[in-house]
Amino acid sequence: MTKKLKRTMAALAAAAVTAAGLTACAGPSGGTGAEDDVAPAGTDAEASIIWYGWTPGPPATDNYIKAFNEMYPNIKVEWKQVDIDGYNAAVRPAIASDSSPDVYQMSAGSANGGAVIFGDSALDLTNDVKNLLGDDWRSKFSAVAIDTMTVNDRLVALAAGMVYAGNLWINQDIFDKYGLTAPTTLDEWKTVCATLESNGVGCFVQGVAQGAFDIDTLHAIAEQVEPGWFDKALTGQAKWTDEQWVQTLELWKRLFDEGIMQDGAAGLMQYPEVNNAFLAQEYAMVMMGTWYTMYVQPETMKQAMEAAGVADPVPFTITPIMLPDLVGKGNTGHLFADPDYANGVSAKSKNVAAAKAFTLWYSARPEGQQAIADSLNLLPVLSGVTPNWDNIELVNPEVQESAVKDLFEVAESSTSQRFGGISADMNDALVVTAQSVATGQATPQQAAETLQSTADSL
Repeated sequence: MTKKLKRTMAALAAAAVTAAGLTACAGPSGGTGAEDDVAPAGTDAEASIIWYGWTPGPPATDNYIKAFNEMYPNIKVEWKQVDIDGYNAAVRPAIASDSSPDVYQMSAGSANGGAVIFGDSALDLTNDVKNLLGDDWRSKFSAVAIDTMTVNDRLVALAAGMVYAGNLWINQDIFDKYGLTAPTTLDEWKTVCATLESNGVGCFVQGVAQGAFDIDTLHAIAEQVEPGWFDKALTGQAKWTDEQWVQTLELWKRLFDEGIMQDGAAGLMQYPEVNNAFLAQEYAMVMMGTWYTMYVQPETMKQAMEAAGVADPVPFTITPIMLPDLVGKGNTGHLFADPDYANGVSAKSKNVAAAKAFTLWYSARPEGQQAIADSLNLLPVLSGVTPNWDNIELVNPEVQESAVKDLFEVAESSTSQRFGGISADMNDALVVTAQSVATGQATPQQAAETLQSTADSL
């Protein structure tokens, strides 16, 4: 849903091992794809390409295409959006067919659109980026943006931008209405919830039925228990039965037992249900990462509110906050990240030159990365590109500009991956762990032992 992120070597090594294990073939017969020229900027040749993905959707995708057409006026881009939960099932037959989309989205790790799973159907973009940026092209990107999209020494996709998770967002207007300040501890959080609920306003909302966000919350809690421990467990340097993980699960359960998590959380999806409920101002707090920053812009928020079913929407002020200190050690403000998505060129594309031009513009040209930065949806991966605040309209600039800048500063100092180092099997096991503890089907200790057994078997 980016900016000069520095990744830990252990996490990158784990991602590389996972990629090698999950992808056996060397790639499509298209090889590097270097034989297909990239359409030059301002080309007179007309072409149409289909861009297939799950995020971010209108209006951001419309704005990106419009900006691309300023440099490539004769290349028509058609956006095809697929629901995130159905993406894996939809993309495989799509890119295998003779009517394959020209550009399709992939992600780090093995989550939806995982590059280690779907990169074998994409052309290698290494030579194209090298031709555009020179022999030192790698130094011009966030390292993790390239490493997570390199499978079997092939650059199968170019990351659009980085997305960070581990923080919350609040409806600042509701907080101001009731004289509330953002909670910084569990006790303060409970007090805030009591005040909001006494006034008929939901406090916090999260869709526990959508596992990726459960992992985000667990990861954020684990960073408070002991910074860096979660990465150690993923790379086998720590055990899931360690006291750090059992305590993390105990704190996760307390969010349900003490009324922070809303009733019925285990049956709700983060998208669209939770997202819609927050945008409809039914709740004052939500677990969302940096991708939610785009809603500080009035037009983007208005369109999102309309999509959420709000009649005659009036944009409201949202601000980011860190997860309150649940442990009492002061270990707050830890975020973790991956490329939100990356664009790959299908080996079956019938418009390779145009598809490459779009993909390179999006991630390797300053014009494309500036459009990414100014959308506030992602943090750019190309060095030296930052939001142009003079050109960005905010719902409440006096409050939001400084808050967003502070969030981005914390993000850029983060060193932990989000999903890039998590295999498909471990992803599923972590989701089962979170949901079994949340619903009382397992104690934290039991869930930890089951998770370690799974880790041992992989």
